[in-house]
Amino acid sequence: MDKQIGESPDAARLQQAAQKILENVDSVVLGKGNIAKLCLVALIAGEHVLLEDVPGVGKTLMAKAISRSIDGSFGRIQFTPDLLPSDILGSSVYHSQKASFVFNYGAIFNNFVLADEINRAPPRTQSALLEAMSDNQVSVDGTTYELPSPFMVIATQNPFEFEGTYVLPESQLDRFLMRLSMGYPDRQYESRILTDHRVGEPVEELKAVCNVDEIVQIRESVRNVRVEDSLVAYMMDVVHSTRESPDISVGVSTRGALAWYRAAQAIAFLDGRDYTIPDDAKQLAPHVLSHRIQLRGGFQGARRDESEAVIIEIIGRHALPG
Repeated sequence: MDKQIGESPDAARLQQAAQKILENVDSVVLGKGNIAKLCLVALIAGEHVLLEDVPGVGKTLMAKAISRSIDGSFGRIQFTPDLLPSDILGSSVYHSQKASFVFNYGAIFNNFVLADEINRAPPRTQSALLEAMSDNQVSVDGTTYELPSPFMVIATQNPFEFEGTYVLPESQLDRFLMRLSMGYPDRQYESRILTDHRVGEPVEELKAVCNVDEIVQIRESVRNVRVEDSLVAYMMDVVHSTRESPDISVGVSTRGALAWYRAAQAIAFLDGRDYTIPDDAKQLAPHVLSHRIQLRGGFQGARRDESEAVIIEIIGRHALPG
């Protein structure tokens, strides 16, 4: 018999903790509940998220609200054309009194890292994040340093067409669970923003409602969410269709398929279930898969809407398992 998470006291406590984070974020990022939920999916799945949109629509605010809702360390990296990998990771500096080199830790050594305007730095600098995002560690001068747990990168970027931006390398995009668009707020919410922000930033007053140990426990619980073989087969059909589509030159990788699987587990957990349903995978597919494909005759990072349309079309060709 299918079981709701609420039947397990410990799992129910963790699910309630995740819901408190969502409510906390919603209290300051108005009208973006769906985006906040998808960001939380990335967090509890143990992955990272990329927020893409024009300046001034709340990308940085979303990242701050998530990090402030959890009692963990926070670091912000402002990506610029002259940013160096050592500015992100840290560097070894000679200490004359000790007569040895001492490692100065970079901003990457935090539980939550805001990579602000990540596509304003050249690919060489962006690549400094690859090992951190895939292995939760960094290697500097032949020494490997473990990152804190949990670790999450929340990156923001402006659309590719904006001046002074670079296209994120394919390997970098593949490290993000989802690429999301914030969009403009509805009129009613935008009016509230004008009044709520007139005397200060509400996000600065936000208090933590969860601690890092609970996030680690939530991630362990998410990995135990059941995924039926029929749903795995459906996901494999979709993934292989991206590799065979005449509209796509590079299809979804195995890492992308695993990311989709984990995202489905995470959203099921948020919805209070210890099992996934086909709609979990279907609703997440455009967000998880679209940035992992290369459209024929185009840049991978520059055509989000077109990539999502192709994924939606492929999803529509496959019947959901019963």
